[in-house]
This record gives sequence, C-alpha cells and structure tokens, in this order.
Amino acid sequence: MKAERKAPANIDDYIAAFPPDIQSILEKVRATIRMAAPRAVETISYQIPTFTLCGNLVHFAAFKNHIGLYPPVRSDAKLRDGVAAYANEMGNLRFPLDERIPYALIGRIVKARVRENLEKAEARQKKKRVRTTRS
Repeated sequence: MKAERKAPANIDDYIAAFPPDIQSILEKVRATIRMAAPRAVETISYQIPTFTLCGNLVHFAAFKNHIGLYPPVRSDAKLRDGVAAYANEMGNLRFPLDERIPYALIGRIVKARVRENLEKAEARQKKKRVRTTRS
C-alpha cells in the first residue's frame, strides 16, 4: 500500500520533497517562469506548483523520469514546432531528466502564455463593457 503524500502548502514545500538534484532543476524552472512572468502569482493547484496571471498561467511538476509543464502550447505555431519533441499525446510537455532542460524554451512558452492570458482578459473586459453599456 502506497503512503499518502501530504499536499504541499506552497511551492517551497513542493520542491523540498524531492532529492537535491531534482530540487535544483525545479528551482531553475521556477526562476525561469518568474523571470518570464514577473507579475504572476505563485500557488499550488492540483497539488503542483502553479503560476497565475489573469487565470492559470503554467503548472510544472517533477516525475520519475521527467519534468512536466502544462498546459499545452496552442496559439503560437512557431513555438508549437519548437516544443514538438517534448509534447506527449495530450500536448503537455515532458522534459526528460536525462537530457538538458531547455530553460530558454520554457521562458518563451511562459511569455506566450502571458500574452494569451492577457489577451483573453482584455477580451473579457471588452465584452463586459459592451454588456454594461447596453443595459
């Protein structure tokens, strides 16, 4: 029977639960996200590290053989081509631990997600203003 792992209270707790070599990778992923999205807020969602900015921005997690990054890249065709080697069947990204982690690519992904989230938030605001003015 597998022991239940306690849900982390924050990203520091999540990272602390891993061996030092994995902690180092997770801290670099976290720092990369922070640099690409300095206004994003750190939280835990689905029991994994999450950054939010006008909604969920990105989630990341460590697994036995890879680091996962969610959600999949959709809007930027050039970026989709760049991440194709890391995409699993659902489009989420898996960066193998036995390969160099592409931090620069992660930064580009996060910046693309920031643009997407801000555009969606702006569109929601415009729609809301239109409804308000019609009332």
